[in-house]
Amino acid sequence: MKTWKTWGVVAVSGLLIILSWLTPAGWLSDGFMIAAAVVAGWQIAVSAVQALRIRMISIDLLVIVAAIGALFINNYWESAAVTFLFALGKALEKATMNRTRKALSDLVDAAPETATVLRDGEPETVEIWELAPGDVVLVKNGEQIPVDGRVLSGHGGVDEATITGESVPAEKAEDSEVFAGTWLRSGVLRIEAIGIGSDSTLAKIIHRVEDAQDDKAKTQTFLEKFSKYYTPGVMVAALAVGLITLNVELALTLLVIACPGALVISIPVSIVAGIGRSAKDGVLIKGGEYLETSAKVDTVVVDKTGTLTNGRPELTNVDVLDPAYSDDEVLTLAARAETASEHPLAEAIIRGAENKGLTIEMVEKAKPVTGKGIIAKVDDHTVAVGSADLLDHAPDTTRILELNDQGKTAMYVGVDGRAIGIVAVADTIRDDAPAAIRSLHDKGVRVIMATGDAQRVARNVAAELGVDEVRAELMPEDKLTIVKDLQAQGRTVAMIGDGVNDTPALAQADIGIAMGAAGSPAAIETADIALMADKLPRLPYALGLAQRTVRTMRINIAIALATVAILLAGVLLGGVTMSIGMLVHEASVLLVIAIAMLLLRPTLKQEDRDKADVSTADAAKETLSA
Repeated sequence: MKTWKTWGVVAVSGLLIILSWLTPAGWLSDGFMIAAAVVAGWQIAVSAVQALRIRMISIDLLVIVAAIGALFINNYWESAAVTFLFALGKALEKATMNRTRKALSDLVDAAPETATVLRDGEPETVEIWELAPGDVVLVKNGEQIPVDGRVLSGHGGVDEATITGESVPAEKAEDSEVFAGTWLRSGVLRIEAIGIGSDSTLAKIIHRVEDAQDDKAKTQTFLEKFSKYYTPGVMVAALAVGLITLNVELALTLLVIACPGALVISIPVSIVAGIGRSAKDGVLIKGGEYLETSAKVDTVVVDKTGTLTNGRPELTNVDVLDPAYSDDEVLTLAARAETASEHPLAEAIIRGAENKGLTIEMVEKAKPVTGKGIIAKVDDHTVAVGSADLLDHAPDTTRILELNDQGKTAMYVGVDGRAIGIVAVADTIRDDAPAAIRSLHDKGVRVIMATGDAQRVARNVAAELGVDEVRAELMPEDKLTIVKDLQAQGRTVAMIGDGVNDTPALAQADIGIAMGAAGSPAAIETADIALMADKLPRLPYALGLAQRTVRTMRINIAIALATVAILLAGVLLGGVTMSIGMLVHEASVLLVIAIAMLLLRPTLKQEDRDKADVSTADAAKETLSA
C-alpha cells in the first residue's frame, strides 16, 4: 500500500503535467499544472509540518515554500516541476534504500516458521514457538534447520551461508553445532534444540544488523548538525536576496537549489549498503561509527593460539633413527604405546597415525612416568615414548634439540631400551593464516602477534607467518598494556582473539574483533566486528570493506557539495531556473545512491573464501616426510 501511495502520487502528478502540456494555453492548462503541484506537494507539505512540530526546519520546507511562492507569482510550471521532481526523487530514494537493506530482509526471510519434532518417536509438525529446549527435531535432506542445536545422530552437509557467508556446505555429524535458518543439503539429522526463536544465532544476527544499519557514523552525526543550521541559514539568505533584489523568483530559486538532499542521503545510504554487504558475507559490523573506525585501522594485535594456529597439538615430524624400522613402524609403535595415555600430546600422535591410515591397537599394559613419558608393553617388546631418561642408552640429542628449538615438542620412541626414532608434535599454523597476514600487509596494516606462549615457540610461528613484531610470554594485562602503548603512539588498533585472557585487550582496542562467532551469541553481541566463520582472511576483508565504504561516503559528500556550488554559481550568473535546479539536485541524489549501491556488489570471491596457503601445506608435508 505504501509503495502504491508513493509511486501513485508521482504517477498522477506526472500525468497532470502531461495533460497540461497537451492542453491549449489557458485556464485549463494552468489548472492541470496547479493540480500537479498540489498532488505532488501535499505529502511534502505534511512532512515539512511534522518536522516543524519537533522544531526542525527540513529540506521539505524549503521545497514547499519555493513551490507555494512560484504559485503566487503565477509560475505554475516551476511549482509543478519542483514538487514532481522532489516527489520522484523521494520515491526513488526510498526504493533504493530498500534495495540496500535487502541483506537484512534476506536474513529475516531465512527465519524458519515450523519444525518437525519427534514426540514419542513420532514426527509432528509444529510452530517454532511451540518448541522447548531439549526437544528433538528431525531435519531431512532439502529442509531448513529450525533451531540452534546439537546433532544427536545422523550425518549431512549443511549450507550455512545465512550465518557464515560460506557457500560450501559444512559437514555435520554427531555432536556438531547447527544453526537456525541454515539448510540441510544432504543426509538426515536429529537435533537437540538449544536456541529457539529469538534465542537463536540467526535472530541475534538480525537484531545486530538492524541496530547497525540504524547506527550513525561520526560523519553522519556531524552532517546532521550541519544541516540543522544550514537549512534555516538558506531560508534567511533567500529572504535577504529577495528583499535586496526585489526578485522573488530569484529568492525562490535559491531555496530550491540550496537543498542539501544529496548531502543528507550520502552517508546513511553508504552505511546501510556497507553493513548489508558485510552481513551477507558473514561479517557483522556493530554500526556506522565502528565502520568508520575500522577504515582507519593501521595496527592489528592478534593472539596466537586458536587464532593464528589451530589451537591443538598435531603430529608434525616422524624421524627414523634405526634403519631396521620404517617411519610408519616408528609411528605405529609410538601411537600404540600412547593409547594408554590421556595426555593431549598422546592424542596428537594417535590422530596423526590414524590420518596416515595406520591401524592402532590398544595396549593392555602401560605405565605413565610423570614428567617423562610412558612405557608400554607392545607385542612382547617394551616401548617407551618420551625423554631420554626412559631409555637404557642415551642417543644423540642433536635432532631432538633442533626440533625443540623450532617450537615443537619432540619425544624419543624406544624399543627395549634403545631409541629407534623421534616423533614431534606442535600447535600448527592455520592454513589460511599466511594469506591473511599478506592481505593485511598489502593494506598497509602492521601485524603484532601477542601470546602467552614461550619465546621460542612464538618466534618460530612469527617467522613462518611474517608478522611484523612478536610479543611472547605475556599475561592478560600485558596484552592490554601493548594496546594502550600503541594507541598512545597515535595508532588505530584492532585486536582479535578468542580467549578470556584476551578480553581486557579486546575492550581497550579501538576495534575488538571476535572470530568464529557463529557458535558464540555473546561474541555477536559484544564484539565491534564479529567474523561469523572461523576464517582469518575475513579480517582483511572486513577492514577493506570499511575502507571502501568510507571512500564512498567521501565521494558522495564531494558530489553533493559540488552540485550545490555549481547550481549557486548558475543562479548568480543566470540561466538556472527552479525546475532545472531541482532536476540537477535529484540527479545528484540518484548518482550518490548509485555509487553507494556499488558497495552491494560481491567482492569476496569463492577462491578467497576457500583459499589455503600452499606454502604452509607444503611445509606440513615436508616435516611429516622428514
